[in-house]
Amino acid sequence: MSEKTHHDKLPIRMLHDRVLVRQDAAEGERRSGGGILIPATAAVGRRLAWAEVVAVGQNVRTVEPGDRVLYDPEDRAEVEVRGTPYVLMRERDLHAVAADRFEGSEDSTGLYL
Repeated sequence: MSEKTHHDKLPIRMLHDRVLVRQDAAEGERRSGGGILIPATAAVGRRLAWAEVVAVGQNVRTVEPGDRVLYDPEDRAEVEVRGTPYVLMRERDLHAVAADRFEGSEDSTGLYL
């Protein structure tokens, strides 16, 4: 029998260059660009994953809450906050950022999600 403590309700602030993200739902089966069905159990080389930024530390400069980021799921620290699983990482561990604010900017590649 577990009882909730006062610590379960404390506010959380991310520190330094840390980024807290919520992973996208597991995809399971997916289709290739040519329409070939790829089963969830298929062995894939090092595959990066997308996640939504939930919170950032005060020294984070390139991402904001609500952005989508590309990261290596093998390089992660998982944490559960109030029953929800998250991934905690450093800003430098992110590979790409997708956000509406980049539309039409020089930093944009012209690719869209």
